[in-house]
Amino acid sequence: MRVISGKARRTLLTAPVGKVVRPTSDRAKEAIFSIIAYRIQGARFLDLFCGSGAIGIEALSRGASHCVFVDSSKDSVKAVKANLIKTRLVADVIFSPAFDAIDSLSANGNVFDIIFLDPPYDFGHYAEVLEVILKLLSDEGIIVVETNDSARLVVPNTLIITDERRYGHSKFSFLVKV
Repeated sequence: MRVISGKARRTLLTAPVGKVVRPTSDRAKEAIFSIIAYRIQGARFLDLFCGSGAIGIEALSRGASHCVFVDSSKDSVKAVKANLIKTRLVADVIFSPAFDAIDSLSANGNVFDIIFLDPPYDFGHYAEVLEVILKLLSDEGIIVVETNDSARLVVPNTLIITDERRYGHSKFSFLVKV
């Protein structure tokens, strides 16, 4: 697993040990960033359920102005911090359950242009997290959700799926406000 492009290009990243984290493949990562490329420069990026932090680090490497990483796993938070040191990038890393972090970020007035969600594939609360995360999304922002390729993503009526792409066993859904 590596940073594909930008100022940290070719830097090898580490992932937490175990089966809990599924690093996004380089092929899928390249495709995602090709789709959202015009949104990256200067963007405020939220990497929720961040795992190794590879997606948020890619965003920072490509020119995002700020990134917040959130995960409830101590091993993931440790990996993200190590990867930020390796890449010489600066970001906020929050060790917290997703819903608590969303509440805290919202209470502090945070707004993001790009929100990337990659919860465990057995996560059963997509609709709920999408509903509450709306308060963090800028008016012209985009949410990218990674699920398994057979998942049917139910979205609140305040969001619309503009695109879906499959890479291996993963599906990426791109959502914007209605």
